[in-house]
Amino acid sequence: MKVKDIVEALNLKVLSGAQGLDKEVEGCYVSDLLSDVMGNAEMGNIWVTLQTHKNVMAIASLKELAAVILVKGQSASDDTLEQSNEEGIPFLSTDAETFETAGKIYELIKK
Repeated sequence: MKVKDIVEALNLKVLSGAQGLDKEVEGCYVSDLLSDVMGNAEMGNIWVTLQTHKNVMAIASLKELAAVILVKGQSASDDTLEQSNEEGIPFLSTDAETFETAGKIYELIKK
């Protein structure tokens, strides 16, 4: 499954990094603790979080994540979105809660 398939299925807003929408999604990781994501997320995961600052992109790039989904209608700062475009890692947004978003992604990936 590709990032763009999840964007379409969940009606996510693409904030930046659209050139990465063809990346393959291998799984999902949910955490708001950056050190947890750095230590445990795997390459190809979509990261679901509330965190919006630039360090999110540093970790997404380091871990080679497929995309970042911000929940509860969150957006990110301009410098974070700019880095997302540079790295080609989609920054996505949804108004849904974390639990609902993670559950839907689980169902999509397990099909």
